[in-house]
Amino acid sequence: MVQGTVIDRVNALLQPILDEMGLELTDLEYVREGRDSTLRVFIDKEGGINLDDCAALSRELGAVLEVEDVVQAAYRLEVSSPGLDRPLKTQKDYERFVGSLVKIKTYEKLDPDQRGHERKTFVGKLLGFDNGLVRLEQNDKKGGVVVLPLVAIAKSNLEPEF
Repeated sequence: MVQGTVIDRVNALLQPILDEMGLELTDLEYVREGRDSTLRVFIDKEGGINLDDCAALSRELGAVLEVEDVVQAAYRLEVSSPGLDRPLKTQKDYERFVGSLVKIKTYEKLDPDQRGHERKTFVGKLLGFDNGLVRLEQNDKKGGVVVLPLVAIAKSNLEPEF
């Protein structure tokens, strides 16, 4: 079975379970590791998740996947939190984490503040998201507010603050 097909089928089976449990899917991976495969489900909820949330979803999803026989080969199911450096992927993510410290990497070098500082990595406080644009107050020596188009962002994560 093709990887995309497995992801699509798992996602379709997973969403009603997540809705019922009050959980949010942050990422879903199906990867080959040696002769086995691993299905990784990353979840979150307002206030964060705990081990009990992960275990409960693992039991529910595992039972459904067994009945539906979605993954034909041997596989391992892993359910976990997205971690302190949670990825930001959707408009909802950017809106939810306004005020947080984030690290954004773009596909190509950009000079969003028009000061001759082309680069691909931006770190700072997330100010907002509007009309497909992410506003970020940089916390490095360049400083200032930059506006980055969502379509230009290759990867975006929360930056843990200690």
